[in-house]
Amino acid sequence: MGLVTEIFLPAAIAFIMFSLGLGLTLHDFTRVFKFPRDFLIGIMLQMVILPLFAFTLVYCWQTQPELALGLMIIAAAPGGATSNILTAFAKGDIALSISLTAAASLLSVITIPAIVVFAHDFFVGKQLGEVSVLRTALGVFAFVTVPVTAGLLLKTFARKFAAKLECKARSLSSILFVIILIGAISQERSNIIDYFSQAGLLTLSLNVGMMAIALLVANIFGSGEKQRTSIAIECGLQNGTLAITLSVLLFGDGPTLIPAAIYSLIMFISAFLLVFYSRFVTTGVLK
Repeated sequence: MGLVTEIFLPAAIAFIMFSLGLGLTLHDFTRVFKFPRDFLIGIMLQMVILPLFAFTLVYCWQTQPELALGLMIIAAAPGGATSNILTAFAKGDIALSISLTAAASLLSVITIPAIVVFAHDFFVGKQLGEVSVLRTALGVFAFVTVPVTAGLLLKTFARKFAAKLECKARSLSSILFVIILIGAISQERSNIIDYFSQAGLLTLSLNVGMMAIALLVANIFGSGEKQRTSIAIECGLQNGTLAITLSVLLFGDGPTLIPAAIYSLIMFISAFLLVFYSRFVTTGVLK
């Protein structure tokens, strides 16, 4: 498992984040200044309300400390490129979705270390050893910020080459995600039923509850139906691959990676239900 943990996982998540960067442009960042309201609502929900909601759930649930930490890790992880694709299927605001994904991915170098270190100290303490803000920040910077920025720069300065590479990179990223997810589950296959009984309802509550909160808040303060859909999907589709990788690299194989693995399965079900609702129920016609 040493080679997998030390080489394959970091390399896989770095490539996945690189492929995310290939889908971004500098305009995705400047766009937020033209339409700031929906962006601010989305980023506040994803980066602040989501971790607070997760903390409230695990605090009230009184679950196993490692599972509580694992849920906080998935709550700290930003959204991924999948949310942009599903937003397009749902006829949401794709530009807003991409802007939120881009900003959250870069802000994660600050938010992930702060949330993970706090959650570790609060729920676990010394049981899993020391974990520092600096070490976590450097890790996130190395396999999130750097590859996303590299993909963005390649898209900016070599647009034709990046366009050819992007489709293949996305396909390979999907394969890597499946491999990591299967590996995470198989490592704890003897305990998976027990873990699912402990964390299944908890992760489902986080996923569905946060999407409901996002829909409600965006409905009150957002500018329209498309924006509401985009914000809800961004808040419900976290980067499970990144969360699993962080769990393994920081705390090794064990219960901390189970919530991320379970969430990675659950979130697609709820997201597809939201897509169906947005395309069929709200319009009356499946477009």
